[in-house]
Amino acid sequence: MRSGMTAVLAGVALAACTMNGGGGGAEPTAVADLITANGQSVGRATATAMTDGIQIVVEGRAMPPGAHGAHVHTVGRCDAPTFETAGGHWNPMAKKHGMENPAGPHAGDMPNLDVGSDGGGVLTVTLPGGTFDGLFDGDGSAMMIHSGPDDMRTDPAGNSGSRIACGVFRRA
Repeated sequence: MRSGMTAVLAGVALAACTMNGGGGGAEPTAVADLITANGQSVGRATATAMTDGIQIVVEGRAMPPGAHGAHVHTVGRCDAPTFETAGGHWNPMAKKHGMENPAGPHAGDMPNLDVGSDGGGVLTVTLPGGTFDGLFDGDGSAMMIHSGPDDMRTDPAGNSGSRIACGVFRRA
């Protein structure tokens, strides 16, 4: 299944990321500190502009073990307790949800974050369907972790359950 996801991700490359700031040559980065509804810090997501998309690295800690849906959401707000203020998945190309959906994926769709028995997990993925500057449109964007695994095909959110951790992306 992972090789299929990789092929889909590679096949939907739509545009190179814009580079902001000029000079220096370093790729722009952004970070989102992940918190639970009660304010506990449970990790960080880092977004980096790449020539083939946006690389997202999610580093989770003190999370429930198992697979968790991980998505970039369209609004840069993480109001507890449900994080619904983050809106839906980042979807600038109006696709359907899921890397296994023939009409997808959303630009913010990602593989599941696999968390071990120690509460830690790392996910690294390149999102080809949007630009780095698009993360910082008028209302920003957020990184969301869900309670269960994403099935990679069911619209709108892969049946991934409630929102358990959220972080607003800010330029680093």
